[in-house]
Amino acid sequence: MKSLETFAEKKLTTLTNKGLKREIIVTERLDKAMIVRNGRPLISFCCNDYLNFSHHPKIKQAAIDAINQFGSGAGASRLITGDHPLIRTLEQRLAKIKNTDDACVFSSGYMANIGIIPTFIGKHDVIFLDELCHACLIAGSELSGGHKIFFRHNDMDHLQDLIHKERHHYNNALILTDGVFSMDGDLAPLDQLSVIAKNNDCWLMSDDAHGLGVIGDGKGSRHMFDPLPDIPLQMGTLSKAVGSFGGYLCASHAVIALIKTRARSLIYTTALPPASVAAALAALDIIETEHVYCKRPLENAKYFASLLDLPLPQSPIIPIIIGDTSQTMIYAKALENDGFLITGIRPPTVAEGTARLRFTFTALHRKEDIQALSKAIKKHGILP
Repeated sequence: MKSLETFAEKKLTTLTNKGLKREIIVTERLDKAMIVRNGRPLISFCCNDYLNFSHHPKIKQAAIDAINQFGSGAGASRLITGDHPLIRTLEQRLAKIKNTDDACVFSSGYMANIGIIPTFIGKHDVIFLDELCHACLIAGSELSGGHKIFFRHNDMDHLQDLIHKERHHYNNALILTDGVFSMDGDLAPLDQLSVIAKNNDCWLMSDDAHGLGVIGDGKGSRHMFDPLPDIPLQMGTLSKAVGSFGGYLCASHAVIALIKTRARSLIYTTALPPASVAAALAALDIIETEHVYCKRPLENAKYFASLLDLPLPQSPIIPIIIGDTSQTMIYAKALENDGFLITGIRPPTVAEGTARLRFTFTALHRKEDIQALSKAIKKHGILP
């Protein structure tokens, strides 16, 4: 035990000296993008609940009704206790939205990616990953045993060159990308990726965690392109704009059947509780019908960008890259003192030298609050 304590203390000292020690702070999330931290109300500009659905009365009521009818938990893995009818309904709804044959729901987005990728890729296969892929795509790739090759962010020429040099050495090939990149807010060129994948016998998988509900008429990043690109593996989460919890894969009947037979993170974990599934279904009802409301997060992001002369955003995510980790955290604290919660993003979440303030916008952010935030940013000299 003493050696374990010594190990932990040394690691923590190193991380503290680099400004990388993290702390989880008790924070109460309220409605309308408000939070309470240390007894003080703040306006949150760092939450992924883009549509504020976690506090939407219809969605909360759907979760309450599900608990009253079905109980608070699932009890076991879906393959042990059998599938809850709400889960199957949710899978059919997701498949319809994403225009695929079928879907499979997982207990989280991270669980989805560490289960999907090893199901299709093994040690004799290759994975081409955008260098800014989310950590769970990298984790799933490592678990697969396949050979990982990173291409420069959204650089299609680099990807094509790597495929030309490496693809023929392997049996199967997978291309991995975020649909909307979580730390930068930009879109992947899914139209070009789809063509490259098709022409080089690769399978394309997109993680649309930050796309569903807020872009492409609520259907996600694929629907930002015309014609729709062919993406045989469409993954996403239910924990961001949907305001609930869980992950999913939308794909063909055969792909989903294999996932439900072989994906370890599905087979060996407890299913989603009925309340989370019911909440997701209620959220999808709104996403499919209230398109004007679902456009608000991106509209608010564009308004913020216009106030600060920033490039027009492609999603509700806008980063301001500071570079230095310590300075980033100083700015974050200064904004918190002014009444705004914006989390400083540090390595290893982002690359060394690219620490940043990451701003996310929701449907219920008020124009006057966005104006006040922009004034605070100018006051502190955060922008060069």
